[in-house]
Amino acid sequence: MMKKIVLSSALLAAATTAGAAEFRLPQFETTKLPNGLTVLLMERHEVPLIAVRAVVKAGAVNDGPQAGLANLTGDAILLGSTKHNKAAIDEAFDFRGAVLAGGGGVEQTTVQANFAKADAATLLPLFAEIVQQPGFDNAELDKLRARKVSGLKQAKESPRQVAGNYYRSMLFGPGAYANPPGGTVGSLQALKQDDVKGFHQRYFRPDNAAIVVVGDFDPAAMKRQIETLFGQWKAEGTAPQRADYGKPLTDKPRVWLVNKADAIETTFLIGGAGIARNDADYVPLQVVNTVLGGRFTSWLNDELRVNSGLTYGANSAFAPLSQAGTFSMSSFTALPKTEAALDLALKTYDRLWSRGIDKATLDSAKAYVKGQFPPRYETSEQLAGLLGDMYALDIDRKQIDNFTRDVDSLTPEKAKALVDKHFPRKNLQMVLVGKAEEIRKIAAKYGEVTELDITADGFKPTAK
Repeated sequence: MMKKIVLSSALLAAATTAGAAEFRLPQFETTKLPNGLTVLLMERHEVPLIAVRAVVKAGAVNDGPQAGLANLTGDAILLGSTKHNKAAIDEAFDFRGAVLAGGGGVEQTTVQANFAKADAATLLPLFAEIVQQPGFDNAELDKLRARKVSGLKQAKESPRQVAGNYYRSMLFGPGAYANPPGGTVGSLQALKQDDVKGFHQRYFRPDNAAIVVVGDFDPAAMKRQIETLFGQWKAEGTAPQRADYGKPLTDKPRVWLVNKADAIETTFLIGGAGIARNDADYVPLQVVNTVLGGRFTSWLNDELRVNSGLTYGANSAFAPLSQAGTFSMSSFTALPKTEAALDLALKTYDRLWSRGIDKATLDSAKAYVKGQFPPRYETSEQLAGLLGDMYALDIDRKQIDNFTRDVDSLTPEKAKALVDKHFPRKNLQMVLVGKAEEIRKIAAKYGEVTELDITADGFKPTAK
């Protein structure tokens, strides 16, 4: 994601205070323009700031064989419009201390801006321009692509930056969820201006997008301005339809051993299938995962860092998407300690079933999650991001509004049921990034081994 100057913003009262009984999402209005564009408006008058976001239902899952196309398109939108070049756009936002950013993720591409209320009349039309009529200047696009290629090459020098790409590729195989959002060196180098223009034309259309506005504005006036700026946006042909992006492959225990010949550490991820973002158990699962590996005092961090000194940190997380998701435990350790760290991680993980979570531990995790969750949705920018995710990933607002209820109602018995239902226990999937010569025999303990080399382009095994 490309960023401009960061606009400092005050906290908004989107969350309840610590002593309040319930967290609820502030009210917002949803409308649809005649051209199919969804408009989400949330008033927040505490400070004179506005966050606006264009959300398009297209991302890496739509790249096809051109990995990184959505991400490149999302960033390239910031290179100027057909009416104003990049320098003019940059000057307009930078002069006012505003933020302009863009980027493509797994399932959505976004363009976002944060600015003072007084600057809305000037900056919102420029924002509308680059969303609907980006210039995609070829010289600027070449420079952007070169920076991205350089970044991908550098990332492979740091296993912790790329291990997740190998993990998703392993789990989703031929499915679109396996596509690396940032692309590969080869795929990016092959992308041309026409590819970016084509992606924009196919997916940036009003019936496949939403405009989210959160902040200090008059709703009637803002609605008129949005209609004026986006009402003439036209769509040609049938709107793109969501396909099946794939499910995790977990029919047998597998290990992808990614060789980094000069590695002195082993970076690892262990897990399997997770949940979709709109799963009814999303909130209570955050509590259960907090116990396992979701905070500094978690079981995994205590065992692998504090008690054994095998690593500087260990964690676990669910990574949900609109149709599926993954679960993983992750850490890194010195090469000679690889087997000990893996065995201890697995032993600690098994405590979810062998010992379960007692009431005191669960109550502590519940308090932690209740303290952490509301502050994620305090600023206009955070709330705009949430509304954008709700649109792109089909998240029901009940999941947010019922947050407190779902946390408070969690008991050790319910926690056990969640563990049995959602945490993978059999056929665990594992990615190891390290010196294969030293850990090849260790890897074979945990499943069927497939070897890759980190110097090879991309994140899949090389075809033989």
